[in-house]
Amino acid sequence: MKVQVIFYSMYGHIFKMAQAVAEGVTGVPCAEAILLQVPELVPDAALERTGATVARKAFAHIPVARPELMPEADAIIFGTPTRFGNMCAQMRNFLDQTGQLWAKGALIGKVGSVFTSTATQHGGQETTITSFHTTLLHHGMVIVGVPYSEPRLSVIAEVSGGSPYGATTLAGPDGSRSPSDNELSIARFQGRHVAQITAKLAG
Repeated sequence: MKVQVIFYSMYGHIFKMAQAVAEGVTGVPCAEAILLQVPELVPDAALERTGATVARKAFAHIPVARPELMPEADAIIFGTPTRFGNMCAQMRNFLDQTGQLWAKGALIGKVGSVFTSTATQHGGQETTITSFHTTLLHHGMVIVGVPYSEPRLSVIAEVSGGSPYGATTLAGPDGSRSPSDNELSIARFQGRHVAQITAKLAG
């Protein structure tokens, strides 16, 4: 059973979450997690100015996702940072190249799930994921989130991301905050839950 984890990360927050999601997937027997990153659209000079070049070296080895490979997966878990309450342009550009897959119905019945990051606690975590779901529904995918059987969703003793729609993390206004243990645990749960549901659907 193949589960693709397709992500975009500029400063590494979503990459760390993607690694945790993949760990959750591989905890399910016969499940294989395949990490893939969508192509960058920002010019190298601009990445250099924002300091993203250094951070991106941590996942430079991850293969680039290609739309034509998506049908090989039994499930696809997408990770994107938030841009004004929506997915980032890099992920949108990648998904906009899946028109031929849609025309063929190539993703119908496959499991889809989403995780994200924002700068602040109320920076669009839920809208990013739920608006992302629209594209998955157009493809006929079966959407899986994070049910409240994951007790870490209810943690209030600390500031933490995480919602029934998917795992989330808070990067902080300056990007200095890394995903917390609680957030990474929710991400692992999401990966494991998606793999388990996918296995059940496969029968």
